Amino acid sequence: MRKNVTRVTACVLTGIITIGTGTMAVQAAPTAGVTSYTSNIMTSSALPTAGVSLALSQCMKQSEESAVLATAQPAVEENEAPVVASEYADIAVAQVDNYVNVRSGASEDSDVVGKLYDNSAATVEGEENGWYKISSGNVEGYVKTEFVVVGDEALAKSVGKRVATVNTETLKVRTEASTDSQVLGLVPDQEELSVIDESNDGWVAVSIEEGTGYVSSDYVNLSTEYTYAESKEEEEARLAKEEAERQAAAEAAAAAQAAQEAAAKKNSTKSSTSTATSSSSSAATESSSASSSQSYSAPSGSNGQAVANYAGQFVGNPYVYGGTSLTNGADCSGFVMAVYAQFGISLPHSSSAMRSCGYEVSVSDMQPGDIVCYSGHVAIYVGNNTIVHAATSSTGIKYTSPANYNPIITVRRIF
Repeated sequence: MRKNVTRVTACVLTGIITIGTGTMAVQAAPTAGVTSYTSNIMTSSALPTAGVSLALSQCMKQSEESAVLATAQPAVEENEAPVVASEYADIAVAQVDNYVNVRSGASEDSDVVGKLYDNSAATVEGEENGWYKISSGNVEGYVKTEFVVVGDEALAKSVGKRVATVNTETLKVRTEASTDSQVLGLVPDQEELSVIDESNDGWVAVSIEEGTGYVSSDYVNLSTEYTYAESKEEEEARLAKEEAERQAAAEAAAAAQAAQEAAAKKNSTKSSTSTATSSSSSAATESSSASSSQSYSAPSGSNGQAVANYAGQFVGNPYVYGGTSLTNGADCSGFVMAVYAQFGISLPHSSSAMRSCGYEVSVSDMQPGDIVCYSGHVAIYVGNNTIVHAATSSTGIKYTSPANYNPIITVRRIF
């Protein structure tokens, strides 16, 4: 509209200038008075009148066409920044004691199609009579608005976990965001690390057992992980899988214990070694005994407490990156894997992969033998808020308390 007004004003000015051109020629000649002057203007102005009328008509027509075009296009104010909706504007986060049912319709009479657990995330598709229509994972349905918080960016960020997944064979974690800094630790391919900071261009701060360090962004894939709703079918499949794994673990442990008892019985039939007769040979025997390796008790039992008791024997032994030996050296996942192998349980040599072994229990329900998973690390819970783990190359296998000395990602139970 403002441009149209400007255009009309320009047309009027054009007309005035055109008329003025004719009058200025008259004014250039001397006149005898006001009457003569006025007469001359009127007479001379008659000459360009038709041209002025045509010019004004064309100008006004163009102004009308411009006005039509202006109304057909959205008005854009200069220097006005476009409003961009937050990426969290439609994110709903469940705030409940345990879970809220997801129903097929916006009514409590509708069928339950899944569960949205506390701090789980969903995308809001619409709202209807006090219900949100949501999609979360493989679940689509309705939840009551009072059980979720929508559009809270701080809350959405707090329940989402920023993850750096290693995409190279062995990744060096450094003390500073520079290749000139010291190596803090090593992390294997496909390991998932918790992201601490992303403010350094080309570098990502991550958490590992040795502390917070930096990795090149070229060697990790960054993503944000949320916990999503679980459908009824998914829940049933998960519970069946967990029960099957419990039974398999119990059977494997029982078989391993039977084999160990048979081996112990066989060894007990062997005669003891004869004592040396000479003092020199006795001294040699004592020296040899002092230098011999430490003996370890065989696993006894087929439950988590037996696992914890067995694992504790190896405290003080070395940490070796990539190792799986309880005596000569193991890394964190290699230690847990080797301990459980003695009970007939096969586990992956990866702390990230162990997050899906067995079944999950809450931190408050931890029992001896449970596998405690951290960012880039894993340990065995032994009770009394204590873990045993292959920590670092400088500390070896050791006990650590409290168990939540670093943020716990998940706790898994095998038995």
